[in-house]
Amino acid sequence: MHKTTNKSSQANKEYAMTINNQTVFDADRAHVFHSWSIQSALKPLIIKSGLGSYLWDYEGKRYLDFSSQLINTNVGHQHPKVIAGIKTQLDTLTTIAPATANHARNEAAERLLAIAGDDFAKVFFTNAGADANENAIRMARLYTGRDKVLSSYRSYHGNTGAAIAATGDTRRVPNEYSRGHVHFFSPYLYRSDFWATDEAQECERGLQHLRRVIEAEGASSIAAILLEALPGTAGVLVPPSGYMQGVRQLCDEFGIVLIMDEVMAGFGRTGKWFAHQHYNITPDLITFAKGVNSGYVPAGGVIIHQKINAYFDDKSFPGGLTYSGHPLAMASIVATLDVMAQEHMIENADTIGNGVLAQGLKALADKHTIIGEVRGMGVFWALELVKNRHSKQKLSADEMNTIKAALIERGLLPFIAENRIHVAPPCNVSTDEVAQALAIVDEVLGMACTQFINE
Repeated sequence: MHKTTNKSSQANKEYAMTINNQTVFDADRAHVFHSWSIQSALKPLIIKSGLGSYLWDYEGKRYLDFSSQLINTNVGHQHPKVIAGIKTQLDTLTTIAPATANHARNEAAERLLAIAGDDFAKVFFTNAGADANENAIRMARLYTGRDKVLSSYRSYHGNTGAAIAATGDTRRVPNEYSRGHVHFFSPYLYRSDFWATDEAQECERGLQHLRRVIEAEGASSIAAILLEALPGTAGVLVPPSGYMQGVRQLCDEFGIVLIMDEVMAGFGRTGKWFAHQHYNITPDLITFAKGVNSGYVPAGGVIIHQKINAYFDDKSFPGGLTYSGHPLAMASIVATLDVMAQEHMIENADTIGNGVLAQGLKALADKHTIIGEVRGMGVFWALELVKNRHSKQKLSADEMNTIKAALIERGLLPFIAENRIHVAPPCNVSTDEVAQALAIVDEVLGMACTQFINE
């Protein structure tokens, strides 16, 4: 047995020595089908490992991750306390059917309810944000006895049936198989659909537009409004003062369930546990994923208001998932939420994000006319890039790809969406890391100004 183990260990070491950037790339291109992509055009970045705000490849090149991957590694990469929590759970219970009760799931639910507040009763766990939104929509339809779901054109809610149909961006178009989805325009003052000249007008006219959509669709047919607490992929669109409160009032007036999608904006990203807490409103359902455990194990869910929970006390909920409340995912949630509290990451996201990061991004806008607008809060920002500040003409996909490549070449991983650089470091980012990232962005935008500006 000992000799066999030694041989196996030696074989593993020899195999590991053959792994490098090229072998990983070749295997990926030979065997892996990527999402949202033309397969033959792919040149994926090679990553071996990471720690904190950094990642590196097999050749030792290091990258500062200011995308938090898909805006989900809120505690950074390979946090030792989260890894330890998962390892401890591995020794206790690796998996169990969701119909059973287990301690890890209870602990995760209790922590989430403590964050959400006293109005919420229970948590339904899913595998990700998309199926969290699917099940929240199902709950709202059953609770109201209505069918339609309203959501913003400027949104992303996931890639499953109802979630992608609820999504507003154009990725929904080839995937519109689900029924009963209606879209409206949410606020975006920089490119206002309401001819607004200030935030007050954008808010008032946006709410009037939503009211008219509700009335035109028939309020008695609408089960829910599904809204990102701070739209992320659509552009980090901070709602104008009063807008979220106005949506809550419309839902109350017409008996509509308000679902807050906190998948991307939640868990410290905006400097609070949930982004909707900035607006002092209480949703009826909260969907979550991503930052709840920094994506270390796939997990998501729905936090359920007392009144909706009470509805299902004597009625069956027709939904479930094999891995709902998976013990490893639950342990990662518990460890993540605990370490975020212990290490004051929410406060750090607020002070650094709304301090040196915000100030640095605004200074870049003063310096580089390619930046049309800077917007965001906490560690969740967007730089909207334009060829001309007067016309607001967007940079093309090819131009944005040039900028992305230049950032990566200099060791910064950005989140690029349309004509925007989204700036979203981990919640425990340091001032030194912010300074390093800003210096790289400054250099690249200086280059881009000379190439792409048309003024």
